[in-house]
Amino acid sequence: MRAHVGLNLVYLVPGETGGMETYARELVEALVAVAPELRLTAFVNREAAQAGGGPWGELVPAVTVPVLARNRLQWVRGEQHLLPRLATQAGVALVHSLGSTGPGWGRFRRVSTIHDLHYRTVPQAHFGVRGLGMRVLVPLSARRAHRVIADSQAMREELLTLLRLPAHKVDVVPLGLGGRRRDEPMPAAEVRERLHVDPDERLLLTVSAKRPHKNLTTLLDAMALLAPEERPVLVLPGYPTEHEAELRERAATLGVSGQTRFLGWVGGSELEGLYASASCFVFPSLSEGFGLPVLEAMSRGVPVACSGVGAVAEVVGEAALRFDPRSPREIADAVRRLVGDPAEAERLRAAGRERAARFTWEETARGTLATYRRVLG
Repeated sequence: MRAHVGLNLVYLVPGETGGMETYARELVEALVAVAPELRLTAFVNREAAQAGGGPWGELVPAVTVPVLARNRLQWVRGEQHLLPRLATQAGVALVHSLGSTGPGWGRFRRVSTIHDLHYRTVPQAHFGVRGLGMRVLVPLSARRAHRVIADSQAMREELLTLLRLPAHKVDVVPLGLGGRRRDEPMPAAEVRERLHVDPDERLLLTVSAKRPHKNLTTLLDAMALLAPEERPVLVLPGYPTEHEAELRERAATLGVSGQTRFLGWVGGSELEGLYASASCFVFPSLSEGFGLPVLEAMSRGVPVACSGVGAVAEVVGEAALRFDPRSPREIADAVRRLVGDPAEAERLRAAGRERAARFTWEETARGTLATYRRVLG
């Protein structure tokens, strides 16, 4: 495919954008590998330009949109006003917006990947100005795009139902298996020393943003239902948010603070060390457009228990224990099975690896290219 495609990454602040950053990093690399003849230009904000370390500016040329995306008003100005002019000057034929919002105008074709509609389904997911902005910007991006990409069939159904998009306009392109292993795991002894846990204590890992829709409060409730002798140490890495104070308070009220570790953002080596040391992985999210963390855990051989609704259930199939995410009792029972039944844990390790192997970024790139071809005719 020979075309000039602009990638809208104005939203991406390295280390703070979660799964949408993983998506951008992996997709750019896969597009370059699968379609080396495709001309790509990444449009990034000042934070990403200054941080470096991404495929933008290395594998593909980057144009800096002169805004700071941590400032929501600047981000909107950059995406809706500055990006269209810069993309036109660069001569792109198509702008692909990778972060659920995109410019509503421009002398180029438009594709938007919309990862979720949390502003509608779980409005507590976004705080303050961001929440207000998503109510306007996501529908604008969806309706002004020539085609929309959804990460899962469940997400496509939400787009058709809640935004009333025509069915012929929405393509389903599943994601790859999350962040690929790029770093050697931190030694187990060092991981446990940092966590202040004994060598024989079991670790229960969950990797997600500390936001209300991730349902970590209910996970803490589930931990409190486990007897102290069967309760693993719950480890929660992820960049801090204002919701974290509520989580810490809840843990203290429930009496599980001593077996809970709130971490901030962790580097690749430490995260790999956490996966390698974890007895199991739990993901109780109320709503996801896909569910990258469960694939990351399964691909590393960690047995998974997760929400049994929506896109996450679609992704894991029968390779994980599924529970009602609103039931602390069901979550506690799933954790108890994973840490107390070695045969079941081993079955899920094997099933998880097999399931995760079906999701590759190369296939994501090919599906994305098919959407580009439909748009460009």
